[in-house]
Amino acid sequence: QVQLVESGGGSVQAGGSLRLSCVASGYGYSSSDCMGWFRQAPGKEREEVADVYFASSYYADSVKGRFTVSRDDAKNTLYLQMNDLKPEDTAMYYCATNPSRVRLRAGKGNNWGQGTQVTVSS
Repeated sequence: QVQLVESGGGSVQAGGSLRLSCVASGYGYSSSDCMGWFRQAPGKEREEVADVYFASSYYADSVKGRFTVSRDDAKNTLYLQMNDLKPEDTAMYYCATNPSRVRLRAGKGNNWGQGTQVTVSS
């Protein structure tokens, strides 16, 4: 129905940068869907990092000022530019879509990508 393929993860030193990409495809995807990024570290619960819905962007306080979320509707692609990375940013990062922004943030009925690993060393 909706397939999400993520890329761009890797290992960097603290203060470095990475850009994650998520390409959406499938009959169930619409450019009007909300798209967002979540992350989860081993032994910790999933948390939302950022999302975008038309011209409106949201950021978790922990990443505000360092991360930028954007989307290219012509390419069905969501991006997350991550600057000034910190060790606490280490996690698996997942792309998600949902017709409803409220439901996306609640993790209800989301379409999920496979995840891409981000590791930040001190």
